[in-house]
Amino acid sequence: MADSPNFDPLNREVSSFPDAKPIDSTRMAVLFSVMLVTASGNTAMQSILPTIGTQLDIPDFWVSAAFSWSALLWVYTAPIWARQSDHRGRKALMRLGMIGFTTSFALAGLALFLGLLGWYSALWTFILFAFFRSLYGGLGSAAPPAVQAYVASRTARADRTKALSLISSSFGLGTIVGPAIAPLLIIPFLGLSSPMFAFAAIGILVMVALAWKLPNDNPGYAARGVVTSEPYSSAPSSNSLKDRDDDSEEDNSLPPRLRWGDERVKPWLITGILGGNAHALILGVVGFLVLDRLDLRADPEMGIQMTGIVLMSGAAATLLAQWGLIPLLQMGPRASILWGMVLGACGCLLIGFSHDLHGIIIGFAIASLGFGLFRPGFTAGASLAVRRSEQNGVAGIVASVNGMAFIVSPAFGVLLYTYAGPLPFWLATGICVFLFGWGYKTLKLDDQNVTDS
Repeated sequence: MADSPNFDPLNREVSSFPDAKPIDSTRMAVLFSVMLVTASGNTAMQSILPTIGTQLDIPDFWVSAAFSWSALLWVYTAPIWARQSDHRGRKALMRLGMIGFTTSFALAGLALFLGLLGWYSALWTFILFAFFRSLYGGLGSAAPPAVQAYVASRTARADRTKALSLISSSFGLGTIVGPAIAPLLIIPFLGLSSPMFAFAAIGILVMVALAWKLPNDNPGYAARGVVTSEPYSSAPSSNSLKDRDDDSEEDNSLPPRLRWGDERVKPWLITGILGGNAHALILGVVGFLVLDRLDLRADPEMGIQMTGIVLMSGAAATLLAQWGLIPLLQMGPRASILWGMVLGACGCLLIGFSHDLHGIIIGFAIASLGFGLFRPGFTAGASLAVRRSEQNGVAGIVASVNGMAFIVSPAFGVLLYTYAGPLPFWLATGICVFLFGWGYKTLKLDDQNVTDS
């Protein structure tokens, strides 16, 4: 950015603009709310959709495919919106993301509401739902990187890590809040689609607060939004919102292009792909497994409550791993991955054998604890393997790996579950065991996995 306090050609205020102020508590609360609502709404939908699919007599595979379609759009569009962070204005992208979120939930909820009333067939209900769901995957992905960039650009270096950690915590907290409150939002008139209308209304309130309390961009520091994966019941690693700013580098310099086949990161990417798909397998199936193992297909409200409890246990275990165990035990990337795969295998195995709520909760929590260790280990390992100037490139590749796992594996897992019962959990267990052995031999020791900047 220029040093003159004038407007640049894109009509943004430059870094030395005298009115650039730190983010106060009110504005931070608005930014926190954007991330919280985005994550909680998505995981609330994840807890209710298996039951709605049962009521509409839609095959489980096609219910899961709706999430795969949204994940595909998220993976494609999130990098585009992240690159637009410095060009379109961060507040504008937050507004676009919340418009996509609110519109998607309102229209998808209406499609499900009318379908449950019998206005049209189950096939058309699903088609309309998937179409309106695409608004979330395509536009909703604009908000998280814009929030991260807004905070990074307006916060001094001394306070930036703390501020970004707070924003990251909102995303993780949302994965717990969504399944927890979804059953409480069901009202008789609107039925099972009630939570979707409720989150659409909350989204409108957040947009009003965004317009009223958040000033337009006048950043104190340049910052580009980091690509964030679509939120699922497992909270994302806080590293996904990590500040990578470095004063020693030129903002306008062209960063070196990092290739997927780069030998430094290839082992970590293989690790991320395998572990991510194992995680996606169980996430896609667990909601349907709860309905079947507890015989709740005919009891919609109880099905949503029990599914929500299981998803909450997984999200809480993930937060425990990422915000508790890793900092407390000072685990490096390799150790996090190996221990994560041991716990992931044990948890997946237990879920496959469990036929009561207690067993499913314990198994899913153990598996989520393992994957909660694995994901930041894979992220940090890939980051440490490259130079500082290549951090943006590796962050984009890591986000793509995280997102791609949720395009095919959830629907594939449901397909296996439909015809072969616990097979998805045995497959996930096998992947974890293989990855432990392969990682033990291949991944660098933690004290060796550092590339000079």
